[in-house]
Amino acid sequence: MFRQKLVVGGTYAHKDIAFEFAMWISPEFKIYIVKEFQRLKTEEQRLLGWSAKRELSKINYRIHTDAIKQNLVPPEVTPSQASIIYANEADVLNVAMFGKTAKQWRDANPDLKGNIRDYATINELICLSNMENLNAVFIEQGVTQGERLVKLNQIAIHQMSILESGDNDRKLLKM
Repeated sequence: MFRQKLVVGGTYAHKDIAFEFAMWISPEFKIYIVKEFQRLKTEEQRLLGWSAKRELSKINYRIHTDAIKQNLVPPEVTPSQASIIYANEADVLNVAMFGKTAKQWRDANPDLKGNIRDYATINELICLSNMENLNAVFIEQGVTQGERLVKLNQIAIHQMSILESGDNDRKLLKM
């Protein structure tokens, strides 16, 4: 559990002590301090949620890219040609999960910064992480891209139905 402390004059104090100190100065100052504290906590939670989502999206990234490197990228290709292969494989996951490629998403959302995964829910990121791992296994087994896409889409549908179910014992918290 977080211990919420405020800095008062260079000394750490429990938030309730800081609020009472602010009240001693003036009721208006206390209200200002309480509102500012709430704003900062909200911003902190927003940033932590974003960071956790980014970390979750990286979990199986190395396993996936290593499988691509070892099995799909010929040694004779240039780095720019290799990047196309990696992007193509990322789009296999995007299509299986979201039904569109990264380019299709960018074209449909020109005002949004980042990529499709930056706007995914925590459940979608969990599913994507699982699919990265499974796609790496399928690549190593020599399964064709078309077959992998079909399998991954079926897996995404199944996993999302579980993750998004109303069963509170299995439902994950949304960030």
